[in-house]
Amino acid sequence: MLKEPAVSADPTQVLAFETDCHIFDGCGFPAPGLHSFLFKPLVGHGGNGTSWYFDKTMLLAVLGSIIIVVFFWAAFRKPKLVPGKLQMVAEAGYDFVRRGIVYETLGKREGEKYVPLVVSLFFFVWMMNLWSIIPLAQFPVTAIISYPIGLALIVYVLWVSLTFKRHGFIGAFKNFGGYDKSLGPVLPLAMGIELFSNLLVRPFTHAVRLFANMFAGHTLILLFTIASWYLLNGIGIAYAAVSFVMVLVMTAFELFIQALQAYVFVLLTCTFIQGALAEGHGESHPEPAREKQGVLAEAQ
Repeated sequence: MLKEPAVSADPTQVLAFETDCHIFDGCGFPAPGLHSFLFKPLVGHGGNGTSWYFDKTMLLAVLGSIIIVVFFWAAFRKPKLVPGKLQMVAEAGYDFVRRGIVYETLGKREGEKYVPLVVSLFFFVWMMNLWSIIPLAQFPVTAIISYPIGLALIVYVLWVSLTFKRHGFIGAFKNFGGYDKSLGPVLPLAMGIELFSNLLVRPFTHAVRLFANMFAGHTLILLFTIASWYLLNGIGIAYAAVSFVMVLVMTAFELFIQALQAYVFVLLTCTFIQGALAEGHGESHPEPAREKQGVLAEAQ
């Protein structure tokens, strides 16, 4: 008879696996699932009817924000003409986002005012992702859907408000709906589809893209980690070694995905802002191309 994996009666506190459960011991493989993303509140109670609580993911989000602020404060509190190592790393990261993402998408003139927001979003998302491979933490905050949704809502509100501010009420709806009078009789249908896509689908996919990638990545790492321990018995030790190698491979791959998802999130943010500032739907913003040529000329 198989032993059941250790599961607490409290749905907010589930053990990842039994420490004495191995293959050939008569217990089933305790596969990770949704319970692996639930944590017991550190403060307060998370049951029904509770108005507040503070759990591990919230703690990691707060700590991550503090780490980012302290890092940039330490790097730039006494800037030097010849930067030290910390200032050099901070400048490289800041300049990568400013020039490589904001300027390339929005241009220097339009994009400069949005640099602080985009830099903050990039490093916040990256830090929240990095918690997945940091000992003791070992959980990506962005694998909880509420965090990507909150970040996407910030971008959404900015994008919509900028569109109305730049184009006015009628112009904004033309921008969102892709107004093109040459479409003739199908224009209402086309605009309805575009409005649905732009105002509902795009912000949804903006959040879900980040969430889904981090959720899947953490699940894979957790799967191979639990398997390494579960197979550590008898002949299963050979398979445990292979599983542990996969843990290392997936961790290295996750490092790349974490940075990539932060990059994609802010790149889409800049694309939304570009659409709000563009003169018409579907028109490309001329400024980035001119700025790119200018940067290349300066480099030469």
